[in-house]
Amino acid sequence: MPSRVPQERSRRRPTRSGVILSEELIVETALRLIGEHGPEALSVRRLGTALGCDPSALYRYFHGTDDLVLAIADRIIGDAMAGFVPGDDWVAALREMALRVRDGYLAHPRAAAFASYRVTRRPNEIRAVDTGIGLLLAAGFGPADASRLYLTFIDTVLSHAAMEAAFQALPRGQRDADERAWSEVYQGLDPSAYPALTAVRQDLR
Repeated sequence: MPSRVPQERSRRRPTRSGVILSEELIVETALRLIGEHGPEALSVRRLGTALGCDPSALYRYFHGTDDLVLAIADRIIGDAMAGFVPGDDWVAALREMALRVRDGYLAHPRAAAFASYRVTRRPNEIRAVDTGIGLLLAAGFGPADASRLYLTFIDTVLSHAAMEAAFQALPRGQRDADERAWSEVYQGLDPSAYPALTAVRQDLR
């Protein structure tokens, strides 16, 4: 796979459709294709068609599709954390971070399916990690505890966000069927066979 060309050497001539390629435009187009057609739409050929350029031109910006996936993941993080200014309350700040990450993945549920568990190694992720660990250090935790607590925190947040996003990405009929199951199936179970579920079934709705 060709190596990505440094930014200053990237193509600046318009494509045959008159578009000036950029890393940002490629990521935006990839997110749109994934949102419309699912993760299987992420291919160099389909991106080239959508951008009106030869697919090989994309290698001026990315090593390949995996490099693009990392850029997509970092873009979601960047959008989620845009404008975030933590206050003095570190617990409230971490809560806001968690909600922002959740909202970011729910905004792109189909992309979240393969982006949420990647380590992007890119600027937006690095800034977010630095912010989170910084909040814990400022709260008085030592370096080892701050690192451990942050990783536990962010792994939990990402896991829940990815699960919600995956559910949101399901076809409407499947989502509705899953939601109805709590009232249509779990409420009518045999108490002698499932005593624990029977005891709490009213709270499962």
